[in-house]
Amino acid sequence: MALWLARERNLPLAVRSGGHGLSGSATNDDGLVIDLSAMRRVDVLDRRTRLVRVEAGARWAQVAQALAPHGLAISSGDHGNVGVGGLATAGGIGWLVRHYGLTIDHVRAVEVVLPDGTQVRADAATEPDLLWVMRGAGAGAGIAVAFEIEAIELRDVGFAQLVMRVDSAGGNLQRWGAVMAAAPRELTTAVTLASQGITPVASITAVVASNKPATIQQALQPLLDIRGITVQQAHIVPYSNMVPPAHLHPNTGQMPTNTTNGLFADINRDAARALVKAVTGRDPVLIQMRSLGGAANDLDPAATAYPHRHHKALVIASTFPPYGRKALSTAWGAFAPHVDGGYVNFESHPDTRTFARAYPGPTGARVRELWKRYDPDGVLHRSAKA
Repeated sequence: MALWLARERNLPLAVRSGGHGLSGSATNDDGLVIDLSAMRRVDVLDRRTRLVRVEAGARWAQVAQALAPHGLAISSGDHGNVGVGGLATAGGIGWLVRHYGLTIDHVRAVEVVLPDGTQVRADAATEPDLLWVMRGAGAGAGIAVAFEIEAIELRDVGFAQLVMRVDSAGGNLQRWGAVMAAAPRELTTAVTLASQGITPVASITAVVASNKPATIQQALQPLLDIRGITVQQAHIVPYSNMVPPAHLHPNTGQMPTNTTNGLFADINRDAARALVKAVTGRDPVLIQMRSLGGAANDLDPAATAYPHRHHKALVIASTFPPYGRKALSTAWGAFAPHVDGGYVNFESHPDTRTFARAYPGPTGARVRELWKRYDPDGVLHRSAKA
């Protein structure tokens, strides 16, 4: 009924799962919002095969809490307040990404309401094209209401917080990239860069997908050998602690930040210098780096609508009020030449260039064709620009 009304009255349409997204596509002015937040069931369909059904309006904190008693986990994002639908149709670069892969890599079926109101189950046997586009570019094809996802056996993880003083040439950022390129798959890290005066400081969160102290120590040791690193804390914790329910709060679908991102095949010397330049510029800019590789690069680039299967890092840049898009653009210009692709979810102002980075070449052509096939009237266009 809501889709019919949006189409008949030509209303802008927004679809909201968690409403945490940066682009504002979970809300609109003078239009219609389909809010899925009441659809938040999490069911273990088959414990033997670890198959889990998750409704699109659930938050990832709720998913982790529901799966913990079963000894299961799904690598999602890095924040428990993120909604399932927006992440599981775009990618999912989470705390276990090098061990588990992206969230979409383990989506086995999606229950979809198409823009014409048709309800479809997309899986490899019945709707392979729809399943393909829903795994990475789902926002422009239909409304996902539930997912069947293959979880992994996991209860506890190693968790460490490290601090690193960054040299002016970015040498230890380059070393971080080299360490992660050679790291065991159990290790995933996220780095936050901020400038204290003229000396950048990096806060590193390291997660090891194991509860064995020896495995955790072995995985962390190369990081500890980087010059300028100190350990703040290290523990073995339940995986659900990484996306805790304390994160949960109401979302409005609007964020005050300006954000963009890029994928890097390598953090080489020039890229590391550019990162230092960006974070020590005139205006304050927050830089985040997420390690990739490992299981995230196992799939064939054509297997899903997320084709970036050779990259080693995701770099995210954000500005906060009163600093806006101009400050972000200036900072981004420092390392834009080193970018090789992009991730659709960390964009506050998506446009055709965003689409080209996220869905390059044949992937973009196929995404456009399938969006047109499943949404010929462009009902979802407001939520998924190309």
